[in-house]
Order: sequence, then structure tokens, then C-alpha cells
Amino acid sequence: MSDAPASFETVPGDPASPVILHVPHSSRHIPADVRAGIVLDDAALERELDHITDAHTAEIARAAAGLAGLTPWRFVNRTSRLVVDPERFPDEREEMTAVGMGAVYTRTTHREVLRSDGTDPEPLIERWFRPYARAMTEAVAGRLAATGRAVIIDVHSYPTEPLPYELHGRGPRPPVCLGTDGFHTSPKLLAAARDAFAPCGETGLDSPFGGTYVPLDFYGKRAEVGALMVEIRRDTYMSEPGGPAGPGLSSLAEALATLVDAVSG
Repeated sequence: MSDAPASFETVPGDPASPVILHVPHSSRHIPADVRAGIVLDDAALERELDHITDAHTAEIARAAAGLAGLTPWRFVNRTSRLVVDPERFPDEREEMTAVGMGAVYTRTTHREVLRSDGTDPEPLIERWFRPYARAMTEAVAGRLAATGRAVIIDVHSYPTEPLPYELHGRGPRPPVCLGTDGFHTSPKLLAAARDAFAPCGETGLDSPFGGTYVPLDFYGKRAEVGALMVEIRRDTYMSEPGGPAGPGLSSLAEALATLVDAVSG
């Protein structure tokens, strides 16, 4: 189908750059046939997209790429996470399945019905999730082949106030949360991120969201693949829940570019 080839985009960077800026949750686009399986009316769906979309994160990554000394690669999801969430496990390993938000969401951020009970997730996983995973795997393999290593920097955002779906929403909510992995996030990478984002305010660790995204072919196996999740609190750069970006976006893009430069050499 014509939607599938455009569902994600690899934006090439410098051939010598090991860095991939991964932007999985910035899009609001839902193809018409996928929309048909969502039970919300149009107004309710727009409200849900306001809450669930990491608005303007693709713009932050794009601006950072333009500022970096060595242009990083970018891998950008062009469909909403309400189609599939490419960062979830597609099986029982995914803890968010407990609130109906595994790879295919059946509940909203406010734990209301998004898709009917009994919805089979497999067609969506086959059509959208697996091609995305394969393409991201290929992107990382390309950086490994070209530079001997890869550094995945996930670019996310999160609301100032916790939403009902959050499993760990009671912890700190700093301006910048750094999500880490014990195998793929080195002390050097973490220190570089803390330094880069220091001008943006306090940086916290793994709260309210933790972990990183690494394609399963490399996860826990290839130490040459570094990974860090950058979660930006939305009030620092935009009007919540789904409003326009503000002046904070530029400073965050500069900080992300600083991090890219620090880990590119």
C-alpha cells in the first residue's frame, strides 16, 4: 500500500558520523484504514494526539543535525505511535501491555478505549512494526560498517504533569530526563549528555521514563552500539498539551547538537 514506504524516513548524515538521532513519536499522521479501527470520534482523537505525540521533536532533531559539526543521521517515524509504537516489545516482554499500550495500543493516555477489545494486533505489527524494526536495524548496521560503532540518541518529550497511563509517573520530572541501559549507555555517553543539557536546567535519570531503544539484533550483544534516550519536558519548549513550539526549542536543539559533537569523535 502507498502509505507503507513513507511510514519512516532515514535522513542521511555524514558518512563518518556514528550517530543516529531516532525520532519515533513526533508524527500525528494516521492512515485512513488504520483510523477506521480506532473507536474515538475525530475530536477525541485530536485530543489524544495532543497528549500522546512528542510534538516538535522531529524539528529539534532536524535543527540539531544542522548545527552539529559532523552531521548525524536521522531515523524519523512519519506515522503516529497510535498506528504502532516502534519502541515497544511486540510480545509479553512489554510492561506497557498492562495498560493497553503495547506495540499496538488498545487504550488511550487516560485509559479509555482506543481500539475494541479483541482487536488482533498482528496485521498492524506485520505491516508497520516489522518493516520499521528492519529498517532501523539496517541503519545501525550501516553505521557499524562505516565507522565501527553506532550511537543511537532517542529524541522524546513528556508532559509536565503525569498522565493516567504512566506506570512510573510519581517520580521526578526534570526538564531533561536521560533514559539509560546498563549495557548500551556508557558512563562517557551519560556524562556527555549531562554536560550538553546542563544549560537547559536539571537533568535526571530514568524518571519518569527509563531505558533506551536498541534494535534486538544488537541489544545486549554489541557494546559498539551505544544508546541514550533524551526525554524533554514539554513546558520547556512548547505550549501543552499539543500547542506550538516556543523559544526553548532553539536552546534544546543547540544542546542536542553539543551532545552529537561530543560523541561523534
